[in-house]
Amino acid sequence: MAKRDLRNSLTAGDTLEVVVDNVAHGGIFVARTEHGVVFVPEALPGERVRVEVSRVQKSFAHSELLEVLEPSSDRVEHFWPEARLDRAPEHRAGGAEFGHIKLAKQRELKTQVLREAMQRFGGVEADARVVAAPGDNDARGLGWRTRVRLQVSEAGRQGPFAARTHNVVPVSSLPLAAPSIQRDALLDERLVGAAIVDYVALADGSTDIIASEAGAEAGRSDTIVELVGDREFQLDRAGFWQVHREAPALLTDAVRRAIDVSLADPKAANLDLYGGVGLFAAALGDLLGSTTRVTSVEGNEIATDHAAENLAEWVGAQTATASVQQYLKSTLERASAAERDRFRAATVVLDPPRAGAGEPVIDLLADYAPAQLVYVACDPVALARDTGLLRARGYELATLESYDLFPHTHHLESVAAFRRA
Repeated sequence: MAKRDLRNSLTAGDTLEVVVDNVAHGGIFVARTEHGVVFVPEALPGERVRVEVSRVQKSFAHSELLEVLEPSSDRVEHFWPEARLDRAPEHRAGGAEFGHIKLAKQRELKTQVLREAMQRFGGVEADARVVAAPGDNDARGLGWRTRVRLQVSEAGRQGPFAARTHNVVPVSSLPLAAPSIQRDALLDERLVGAAIVDYVALADGSTDIIASEAGAEAGRSDTIVELVGDREFQLDRAGFWQVHREAPALLTDAVRRAIDVSLADPKAANLDLYGGVGLFAAALGDLLGSTTRVTSVEGNEIATDHAAENLAEWVGAQTATASVQQYLKSTLERASAAERDRFRAATVVLDPPRAGAGEPVIDLLADYAPAQLVYVACDPVALARDTGLLRARGYELATLESYDLFPHTHHLESVAAFRRA
């Protein structure tokens, strides 16, 4: 039987009363109505709400939340005044889409999304649970962001976009930001001519403020230093670094736990893919010793240059500026039999972008055939899809840890270990 076409019964602007049924990936919730599936933001399972339809497709519709008629016991007042429901949807600050939910319930929902994704796309029953980072419960999930990017309106006002729009919402506070950013942010200033402004909480307690014009290309700028334990990492002031204040140390420890030392060979052709400035290559080197061979592969030349400095103490450490797909392809094409033996003995750590590694890279990794892979993931569905691809190519999920490194949002971070079956 053909599915009902929602476009025959709903149009943008329609208002509905719906009961929210479940959470979906992406921080949105699901209501099953007489018309069909309607996606609802800012809600909770079990709530009766009034929504306005914003977009209708054949098999589902999107909506904006107007009013909560029967609230869940897990609902709280949003911590950020600029994101509360007393504002019209187009004037609610985005970037804290779970801020209306008790912290413990947020993690339950993220755990549910992770497990359902791993079962549906990865074919595995994962018993992982999303857990809090140190200090977050005491801080009520606030003050963790060491990097904040705000948009700048034509009038020079600063703020995030409203969710699902390009409408800049001026804000007078940044509750998720690190204390130094909250102290130093120039929220009252008009930055006319700028398109974005980045606030970076530095290790010395100061704040770096980087305003950029529209269309400006990022280039090499000043070098800053971040600390993980007593180890220093150099990076470009505008370069990528884990956002949560605890994330670099927490993920470093998780990567070390995920590595099966009995399978690890310091002299193998070990890899750190999507390596950034070498954070996880250093974790591997610290675990296996000063003679560890590891190549950190990163597409950004500036980050690769910093990685070379950060990994200089390991005599076998190398860096390569290349796409991961191209690096693996060229490495495999020219490999000798002896080199392929070193590939098979390798430990590979990969930290792909939100979209995941994808089938072309997974195919090349399967040809590389390392003894183990450690996958750092910021998206549960992408991780699950790549899990399914790896399992089809002879690897099995050995361990999975997940962390709530983005409180009050739908995002989470996971570290998965795969071994050859």
